[in-house]
Amino acid sequence: MGDCKNCGRNLTADEIALHKKLICRGAKEYLCLTCLSEFYGCKEQLLKEKIEQFRKDGCLLFR
Repeated sequence: MGDCKNCGRNLTADEIALHKKLICRGAKEYLCLTCLSEFYGCKEQLLKEKIEQFRKDGCLLFR
């Protein structure tokens, strides 16, 4: 899949999709949930809930 551009951790498909949804659909580098939560100043749990919300809403980035 890819690695986080900050910490180098291996990314999941959901982490890549969330980065594309929240930051830039055309991104080539991505942040993991931990680094994305630091970037936005929120808890990782909120981002996990957003992933589920986007999936339920039918966003095609989240399979």
